[in-house]
Amino acid sequence: MGWLLVLIAAASEIAGAIGLKLYSQQKSLKNGLLYIGGFGASFVFLYASFNYLQVSIAYAVWIGIGTAGAVLLNMLLFGESKNRGRIISLGLIIIGVVGLKALS
Repeated sequence: MGWLLVLIAAASEIAGAIGLKLYSQQKSLKNGLLYIGGFGASFVFLYASFNYLQVSIAYAVWIGIGTAGAVLLNMLLFGESKNRGRIISLGLIIIGVVGLKALS
């Protein structure tokens, strides 16, 4: 149950990051709700995951998945740079998250 909550929290964080990007481009109620709602839901689900998982592990996995997801979606949706260094760095984040999950 704890890992499911962390995954939902990370997905919500990614939605919040996309909402923030959209809100910075066009200040609309829809974009603002995605931004605030995404980050708000993310904190709620992350906090709930602490009942099942160690805070240090849940937080690190949440940050890793959220960061990797936000970078990937910004590359795909908003045309951010896809250079080799960014791809390698993204891979290292994913390896770290998988390692934390495997060892917890």
